[in-house]
Amino acid sequence: MIQGQNGSHLEHRPVPPPLPNKCDWEVDPTELDFSNSICIGKGSFGEILRAHWRGTPVAVKRILPALSDDRLVIQDFRHEVNLLVKLRHPNVVQFLGAVTDRKPLMLITEYLRGGDLHRYLKVKSSLSTSTAINFAMDIARGMAYLHSEPNVIIHRDLKPRNVLLVNSCADYLKVGDFGLSKLIKVKSSHDVYKMTGETGSYRYMAPEVFKHRRYDKKVDVFSFAMILYEMLEGEPPFTNLEPYEGAKHVAEGHRPIIRAKGYGPELRELIELCWAGDMTQRPSFLDILKRLEKIKEKPSEHHWHLFSS
Repeated sequence: MIQGQNGSHLEHRPVPPPLPNKCDWEVDPTELDFSNSICIGKGSFGEILRAHWRGTPVAVKRILPALSDDRLVIQDFRHEVNLLVKLRHPNVVQFLGAVTDRKPLMLITEYLRGGDLHRYLKVKSSLSTSTAINFAMDIARGMAYLHSEPNVIIHRDLKPRNVLLVNSCADYLKVGDFGLSKLIKVKSSHDVYKMTGETGSYRYMAPEVFKHRRYDKKVDVFSFAMILYEMLEGEPPFTNLEPYEGAKHVAEGHRPIIRAKGYGPELRELIELCWAGDMTQRPSFLDILKRLEKIKEKPSEHHWHLFSS
């Protein structure tokens, strides 16, 4: 609308029709300000930058220009966009938009000031039992949402680097980075939806994935157990081994030894269930939440620690 010359009336400026086949989340790249951008992550396909969109800090995953014509890269990028656009949960990183029709391809999500859990653990080392439980519950809430039927999303790369703190006070966590995630449509609770292939990070990889055997959403439960152990211990299980050798060690049936007091028995049992070699024995994230709630409500009289073999 524009004001008339005498200031007494308003005239409507004509509005151009929307572009055909244009998604409402498509972002005009000229609206992204990289003048004071900071690199907050790098990968083989691109980088993640903190930039500004219409004055708001955002995280931008930008595909390397040299790979913008690679068919598989484009396919994976569009898959991640199509996945993220469906997600709405307090413990899942929020998708804001994407640049899909110009180079470089970019994916825009909310920017979380607290950094990732990996960096946080590097500074804090082991966490208090209460903090570890609260963090574990945040992760479990996000994962329970992703695993809900009929549209089950298997993360397949759940690890501390892909869990983000909302702020520097670490008030709560959000699950992010869905580049390797897989959406599975389930028609009934009895459906079997299993895949094969070595996908994810060795340090947190379920044995069935390492062995290239059929697997399902319970691979995320295994990774969750490894993260919970790391939050309590201060370092990943079998950190004395290289990631590949550690994954091989786990695939052969080895697990870290857990010794605990106070809350120990309940948490020890939960961790052991979550990293069970038989994936059918692992609990769902809804069951994990229920167990964590009970553990949280139980008073603790002793400090306790976990020790890896």
